[in-house]
Amino acid sequence: MENKSLRCILKPKSVAIIGASRNPGKVGRVILENYINTGYSGRLYPVNKEADEILGIKAYKSVSDIKGKVDLAVIAIPAQAIPEVLEECGKKGIRSAIVISSGFSEVGNIALQQQIVEIAKKYGIAMLGPNCLGVLDMRSRVNTLFLPTYKLTEPGIGKVSFVSQSGAVGSTVLDVIAGEGFGLSKFISYGNAAYIDETDILRYLLKDDETKVVVMYIEGIKNPAGFREVAKKITKVKPVIVLKAGRTQAGVTAAHSHTAALAGNYAVQEAMLKQYGFTVAHDLSDLIIYAKIFNSEAEPSGNRVAVITNGGGTGVLTADAIADRGVLQRATYSEETKTALKSALPDYVNIDMLIAIVLFQTPGADSSVAAEIIKQKNEVNKPLVAISPGASYTQMHKIMMESGGVPVYDSPAAAVKALSALLKYSNYKKKRH
Repeated sequence: MENKSLRCILKPKSVAIIGASRNPGKVGRVILENYINTGYSGRLYPVNKEADEILGIKAYKSVSDIKGKVDLAVIAIPAQAIPEVLEECGKKGIRSAIVISSGFSEVGNIALQQQIVEIAKKYGIAMLGPNCLGVLDMRSRVNTLFLPTYKLTEPGIGKVSFVSQSGAVGSTVLDVIAGEGFGLSKFISYGNAAYIDETDILRYLLKDDETKVVVMYIEGIKNPAGFREVAKKITKVKPVIVLKAGRTQAGVTAAHSHTAALAGNYAVQEAMLKQYGFTVAHDLSDLIIYAKIFNSEAEPSGNRVAVITNGGGTGVLTADAIADRGVLQRATYSEETKTALKSALPDYVNIDMLIAIVLFQTPGADSSVAAEIIKQKNEVNKPLVAISPGASYTQMHKIMMESGGVPVYDSPAAAVKALSALLKYSNYKKKRH
């Protein structure tokens, strides 16, 4: 019976790491270390034919020697040895596996990849990969990423889930997310998508209460019909931001040699994504711009945006950005609001969104200003973003505001792009309901 559930992959109570090693340079050793360092509380079973113990944990010659139940097998051994090991996992009753190893269809070894898929089907093993980083779940503390923890800043716990066909793109974006100060729910790298693919992952995240926003980097859509089916459902309840690689023929060729993905006609796929309410990113910076705004709590009720600034020139640039994009409308204020603006804090009754430009280089702009913006964000219940370009002093306050739930951007163009995307998705949801 086929099994494509990600539950045991993300929430296992016991994990066998096949290929765990005493050699600090080996992938399996790094994975075992990461499980230990991130505080995983389940049972760990290192599997290595030549070791009795690794990092103080008893090691086993094979999964067959393990007496207890194993929920997940993480496999990091040479590709040619994997069919035999996966067969052992099936006989042991392990129903989830992540194949980290490369050397399959991405290098033309299609027959070997099909062999492990058939074994997975035979035993009902939910198999992720091959040729992937695997998963990071911030709540269960599962971490199969073979990236040393000292090289990658761990994000805080949040509601954004990141799905990436590319491990390299995934690790880069993870590091950036941590630096931007907003939290991660889970990261899923699925590589060649030999068995579990992007459609299966979206189905899981659709019903995942720990996920509020989905961010995706994909190189191909393996099951277009299934993808369209889940796309119609997921964007009704949560935003999905997608960066689809392969916009050019050069990109299509590179995708096929990277994960063996058939990238397809980009224009057709982009139109399909937009039709079903996906927010389409065109580069990695877009992923972060959109993820931050969708991670904020409030939704706009209209397109009127107010700009509050302590720097006139940046305010002019913001007005230009609003006009250039043509989605938002600069708010006009009632007489009551004008009076309130002159006397105290603004009365926000006739606007839908706010942009606060805070140039921390100016006298008087300090932590009290950042704290006030956070306070206003929590009180007005309308989308509020900040624009704060600058170096170390500004970055310190940027992190402060981000941690308080205020999306902060380095430029007017980025802030306006973010709010425009939020408004488009909000309008799409209203039409769908």
